[in-house]
Amino acid sequence: MRTLTTSEAVARLGVKPETLYAYVSRGLLTSRRGTGGRPSTFDADEVDALVAGRGRRPTGVAETITTRLTLVEPDDAVVRGHRLVDLARTETPERMASLLWLGDLDAPLPEAVPDEAVVARVRGLVAGMPGDARPVDRLRLAVAALAPSDPWRFDLETAAASGLRCWRGMTAALGGLWPALSDRPEPPGVLRTALVLLADHGLAASTLAARVAASARAHPYAVVSAGLGALDGPVHGTASTAAYRFLAEALDDPSRAVADRLRAGERLPGFGHSIYRERDPRTEVLLGTIAGTREAALVAELATQVAGRPGVFPNVDLGLAAVMHAHGMRPDAGEAVFAVARTVGWVAHAIEQYAEPGLRFRVTGTYVGERP
Repeated sequence: MRTLTTSEAVARLGVKPETLYAYVSRGLLTSRRGTGGRPSTFDADEVDALVAGRGRRPTGVAETITTRLTLVEPDDAVVRGHRLVDLARTETPERMASLLWLGDLDAPLPEAVPDEAVVARVRGLVAGMPGDARPVDRLRLAVAALAPSDPWRFDLETAAASGLRCWRGMTAALGGLWPALSDRPEPPGVLRTALVLLADHGLAASTLAARVAASARAHPYAVVSAGLGALDGPVHGTASTAAYRFLAEALDDPSRAVADRLRAGERLPGFGHSIYRERDPRTEVLLGTIAGTREAALVAELATQVAGRPGVFPNVDLGLAAVMHAHGMRPDAGEAVFAVARTVGWVAHAIEQYAEPGLRFRVTGTYVGERP
């Protein structure tokens, strides 16, 4: 029988150790206690069954969502018939928006530019936030402040125009995305590649949240706010920050950084994925923008150290973290890049959802509490 260690199992499933043991307590996985001080192990076939959907899933599915936007497979991702990695190498974020919102890379986007006076006022609000606000915190405020200035936001037939005003206004409120993330000169092609690569990735948690909001006929700004709320968690949109810190440790001593995590039974930040089996195709594209750097070499070295462990491979969060280190970006810069990029995807899913019947996601809960 093939077995996996705790670190291998959590990497394969894309969860935290405490979630893994919750699966055990619920009978979804079998754990075998090690002897002689050795750690517990898990049945590899059971873990694979959960990942592949053959076994009992850790969470239920309210309904199957039909989409024409993005297909995520075990080794690739396709956006409206185009391989995502090919788009990232050649296209711009604007053309990606045309593809996702309008179905054609060459389709002209609406003439929708946020009012300069409004943006200036929003920028002032964002700049005046108390404390050490992260860029993604500033983006959340910007979206909420921009919404009232768009009188057409409730007209869902013009959702693409409102989505474009929201998207452009978000970065304008920061004074530009790159200046908000780094004090170095902007390297050519890096943001373009990342924004295209991260625009959509199927029904991830934040995208599902956005679709739920859209099913209630929330306007595009509210949809983006819903996506930003779900994004702001350690296993989704902020994962690149943990990967950034892990790389900072590994730059000093790669072997020790890996060994310390494995010894503690922790998941390696920036490794593994819940859908991809052997590689995250997005990682290679991001690392290609920093080819020849010590950060790219470090990721390759870390990948070699964990080679042979099922489901343990560098994912897009690690690739983004390496780009951040290479270009002197803020430790939390990846969160903002992810949020701005994924806004395009959220708006696309909202447009698609608006064409469906409303309130599709009314889930029936099973009450297990006390009765009077």
